[in-house]
Amino acid sequence: MAEITAKMVKQLRDMTGAGMMDAKKALVENGGDVDAAVDWLRTKGLAKAAKKAGRTAADGLVAFAIDGTKGALVEVNAETDFVARNEKFQEMVRNIADTALTVDGDTAKLREASYPGTDKTVDGFVAEMVGQIGENMALRRSEGISVEKGAVVPYLHTQIADRSGKIGVIVALESDKDASELQEVGKQLAMHIAAARPQALNIDGLDQAVVQREKDVLSEQARASGKPDNIIEKMVEGRIRKFYEESVLLEQIFVIDGETKVKDVAKNAGAELKGYVRFELGDGIEKEEEDFAAEVASLSKG
Repeated sequence: MAEITAKMVKQLRDMTGAGMMDAKKALVENGGDVDAAVDWLRTKGLAKAAKKAGRTAADGLVAFAIDGTKGALVEVNAETDFVARNEKFQEMVRNIADTALTVDGDTAKLREASYPGTDKTVDGFVAEMVGQIGENMALRRSEGISVEKGAVVPYLHTQIADRSGKIGVIVALESDKDASELQEVGKQLAMHIAAARPQALNIDGLDQAVVQREKDVLSEQARASGKPDNIIEKMVEGRIRKFYEESVLLEQIFVIDGETKVKDVAKNAGAELKGYVRFELGDGIEKEEEDFAAEVASLSKG
C-alpha cells in the first residue's frame, strides 16, 4: 500500500471538502488511491463536492479571436498576475489567438504556426518573450469552433485587457438570422456557461466512464437506505437525471431566468446551440505551495 502522506490528505480535502480524519481514513481504506477515496467519501456521504474541481494555480491570460462564424480561444500561462498585466504579454496572447483562427484552434498546429510579423513559430516567439520578461510562460491550449450560418459569440469574465481575461467562453449558434440579432442571446448563454461550468454540450457528449462512475456511487448510496431493488433502481434513475441537469449544458436551467432549459433559450431565439468552448485560467493545474516558514528558517541557518 502506498504511504499516506500529509500532501495526499490535503489534496483529498481540497477535492472533497471532507474533514482531515475522514480524508485520511478514505485513503487508508483505498490503498492511497485518491480517485477511489473520493468515491468512498461520497458513498459515505462525507464529500461535499461531486467531482474534483480544478484549482486555478497558474497565471496568465485566456483570449479569444472571432472572424465571422469562426472563433478560437487560447490560454497562455505565466507565473504571476504581474506579467498578465504586462502590455507586451497581452499583445502576444491576442496575436496567438488570432493565429489560432488560421489553424482551427488545433494546439499542436498552433505551436508550429508562424507568429505574426516574425520568422519565428508561436512557441519560438513565446520562448523569446521568456528571455525578455524574465518569467516562465507557455501556450497551454487552444480550441476553435464554427458554424456555417449564424454567429460565434464571445464572453470574458474578469476581463484584464482587450479580448483577454481570466475566464473565456465562445458559443456557436446556428441560425438563419443575421449575426447581429444573435449577439445578446449568445452573450447571455456564454455568461451561463462561464458560471455553470457544464461538462458537455449534450448527454451523448459526456464521458461514459464518468456517467458509469456516477451511477455506481448513486447505487451504493441508494442501497445503504435498505430499500428493495425496484425502488433503488427508480432512485438511481431520478438521481442520474438530476446529474444530467447539473452537468449537461442543454439540460441545465438557464441561470439568468432560473426556469428555462438552455436548449429552449436558444430555440426561443430562433437558433440552435451547436457548441461551446470554455477556458478558465489555470483550471486543473496544481501550483506548488511554498512553505514560507520553512524558507525563513532555512535562510536564518544559512
